Amino acid sequence: MVVSGGALITTKALVARYAGAVDNRDLFGNAAAGAPKRAVADIKGPLNILLVGIDPRDATSAPLSDSIIVVHIPKGLKQAYLFSIPRDLRVEIPPFAKTGFQGGTSKINAAMSYGSSIGNGKHDVAQGFDLLAKTVGKLTGIKRFDAGAIINFNGFKEIVDAMGGVTMTIDQNVKSEHLQPNGKPRPRRPECADNSCAHPYIGPQAEYKKGTYHLEGWQALDYCRQRYGLPRSDYDRQRHQRQFIKAMAEQALSKDLVTNPIKLDHVLRAAGDALIFDGNGHNVVDWGLALRGVSSNDMTLVKLPGKSLFSGRAYIGEGLDPSAEDFFASVNTDSIASFLVDNPSFIEKL
Repeated sequence: MVVSGGALITTKALVARYAGAVDNRDLFGNAAAGAPKRAVADIKGPLNILLVGIDPRDATSAPLSDSIIVVHIPKGLKQAYLFSIPRDLRVEIPPFAKTGFQGGTSKINAAMSYGSSIGNGKHDVAQGFDLLAKTVGKLTGIKRFDAGAIINFNGFKEIVDAMGGVTMTIDQNVKSEHLQPNGKPRPRRPECADNSCAHPYIGPQAEYKKGTYHLEGWQALDYCRQRYGLPRSDYDRQRHQRQFIKAMAEQALSKDLVTNPIKLDHVLRAAGDALIFDGNGHNVVDWGLALRGVSSNDMTLVKLPGKSLFSGRAYIGEGLDPSAEDFFASVNTDSIASFLVDNPSFIEKL
C-alpha cells in the first residue's frame, strides 16, 4: 500500500532501501519442492494475494494465524476486493509431507501450526504459511496465490505509529479485553495464570466508541483484535480489520505522506521490519508499481456469511453459508463485480 503510486518511488536508493528491508522468504514451498525458478515478468491480473496476521512468537512456539485476508485484483489492476477467512472456520486441512501431518478437519488457524514444525521443538512461520495457503486454496478453489505476506502484530503497531496514526470510522462501541485506557495490559486474575479462563483479565478497559477518530498504533491494533462482547464476535472483528486496512491505504496514499520524505522513510522502514513477503519472483516495489492504479476508493470490502457450529452444546468452530461457494466461484472466474451486483448483501457497508 505504501509504495502504491509512482510519486512514492522517487529514487533508486529508496527502491533498494525498501526492497532490501523486507524479509523475502519462500512462503509457498516452491524452493523446497524443487520448483524451477520462474522468470520475472510483468505482473498481470487477475491476481490473488494472501495476507496473514500473527502474534510474534519465539521459534519454539507453533504460530497461529489470527487474521487471514485474501485480496483479489481483477485483470485490469484497477480494483481490489478484500475478504476475510474466519480464524475459527472448520475446514479440511490437507496432508503436509514436510511435517508428517496426515490431514484432517480442524479450525483453519491451526493450519499454520500443523505446517510449521522443523524439528528439535522449533517452528518456521514461513513453512507454516505454506500449509495455510494450501488450506485456503482448497477452501476457495484458488489454485495458486500470486503473492503472500505475513505481518506480525507488533510490526503493525509500528507502521501505524510511523504514519502518525490513522483516522477511521468506528461503527460500533467496543471494549478492550486486553488493555487499560492508558494502553497498558489489564491485570490477569490469579486463578487464570494457566490460560484456562475465557475472560482472564480484570480492571478498567480501553473503550472505542462509535464515531470517527484518529487512532495511535496501540489503539489501532487493540481495536482490530477485539471480538469478545461483540454481537457477531469474530465476524465483527474481521469487518473492523478490513475497514482499517482501507483506512490505512487511504492515509498511506494521502498527500501528507507522499510529500513528507522523513515520515515516508519511517513508514517504509517500519513496514520492512514488520513483513515477511513472497512475490513469486517480484519484490515489494515491483508489486507497488504494478498496483499503483488501485486507490482506497477502488477497494471493496466483502463479507462472507457464516454461523457458529456446535456438537451438542460444545462450540466447535464456524461454518460458511453455502452461498460462499458461489462467491469463491466468482473469484476464480474474475467475475466478482457481477456477483456483487446480484448479491449486494456480500458488500460491506461502511
